Amino acid sequence: MFSQLVLTLLLCVSAIAQQITVAAAADLSAALPEIAAKYKSRTGQEVKLTFGASRNLATQIRNGAPFDVFFSADEDYPRQLVEEGLAESSTLYRYAVGRLVLWVPNDVPVDLQKLGMKALLDPAVKKVAIANPDHAPYGRAAQSALRHFGIYDQVSSRLVFGESVSQAAQFVESGNAQAGLIALSHALAPALESKGRYWTVPLDAYPTLNQAVVVLTHSKQEEAARKFLDFLRGPEAAASLTSFGFTIPEKHPPGERTK
Repeated sequence: MFSQLVLTLLLCVSAIAQQITVAAAADLSAALPEIAAKYKSRTGQEVKLTFGASRNLATQIRNGAPFDVFFSADEDYPRQLVEEGLAESSTLYRYAVGRLVLWVPNDVPVDLQKLGMKALLDPAVKKVAIANPDHAPYGRAAQSALRHFGIYDQVSSRLVFGESVSQAAQFVESGNAQAGLIALSHALAPALESKGRYWTVPLDAYPTLNQAVVVLTHSKQEEAARKFLDFLRGPEAAASLTSFGFTIPEKHPPGERTK
């Protein structure tokens, strides 16, 4: 009995020691917990998740935040960390391509499928939520899409900014905005799926949301972090990502730029 108790305690200590801490872009707030749960079920390893705007997370990493892995919605941020010696170049990996959608609650009377982006000009839409373009790739994508459709000047005074794309989604879900340019992954998440409808913004309306992940050089759990990234490349993680609207990209060498 005593030896069994000791073994159990040692396993618990080992699990805590092997816990990896992940900083992740806000558009992964539905998909990544599912992936982490699958990984724990397979390996027993805990994955602690922190979500935020990609630029803010990169800044925290530069300031010494004790993360092991960084998932970004813009691959430039992890590439910059590699160049600064803060991330391992051999682990840089493009794991997904995100999609931008226009989402409105069910009680907003606009014909979203007919009007597309022009639905934002309807009088029923008094506020439009987007992520802060200074911090979040989806905010920059939203601005680009509004300009692409020639309506940025008409709606700019009605924009409300979330610190991340998750907060932008919360604004429109709560009624503080009547429409939002948010991640497809949020539109497909249980919190929003039944509460509204969405129109997928064409890919040529905004820069491609290439998303990348990297292991950080100051990680104290580098081996465990690399194993989690190995799992990310597998079919179980891919199934979770695609179910939330992400596209799994073709393989590219680490750090290679694409249009």
